[in-house]
Amino acid sequence: MSHDPAAPPESRDFDTLAAARCDALTGTPAAPRTPDAWLFARLVAAREVRGELPLLGLSRAQIETLAARHFVCAVTDDALPAHVMTDASHAAFASAMHAFLVGLAAPQADPDDVRCLAAIIAHACLRPDHLWRDLGLRGREDVTRMLERFFPEVVARNVEGLRWKKLLARELALASGATPGPAPGCPGCEDFGFCFPAGR
Repeated sequence: MSHDPAAPPESRDFDTLAAARCDALTGTPAAPRTPDAWLFARLVAAREVRGELPLLGLSRAQIETLAARHFVCAVTDDALPAHVMTDASHAAFASAMHAFLVGLAAPQADPDDVRCLAAIIAHACLRPDHLWRDLGLRGREDVTRMLERFFPEVVARNVEGLRWKKLLARELALASGATPGPAPGCPGCEDFGFCFPAGR
């Protein structure tokens, strides 16, 4: 895990709140917790506790049906977006990334879960941080496990050990015949210069 004991208090507070809300959504410990239920609860809880559900890229109906499939309680009603809120300049990227990921979905994965997760990942690529942080997960390892479960071909393509957001943007570009470059959120990340050195 990528827990940082030196993380600022607000970061530790967020993790505590997100973990508690995740437990509430999955019914822990009163009900069994499946890996998929935990994953979606964590993704939703991370945005819900910050009042940022629109950043998931899911409509109200999608969140409600996702909750019906995996959670023991509803997502906070007043936090549900009436519709997906996406900056117009990023909409094409998010749509293309969504379609790209759905096309690489593991055959055993639930199609509705695949579509929701593809949207969540695509919209996280619009955010300015490492993908695991933008998703509200605990570390890169959580992203790897998520991709192995739902989009194993993406993991198989990462033979160079690239950061996940860079890898996703590169593979999407190659699939569409475009020149690989950063995802929309990459320039705001602390490691942008590492992933995309000037002059290279």
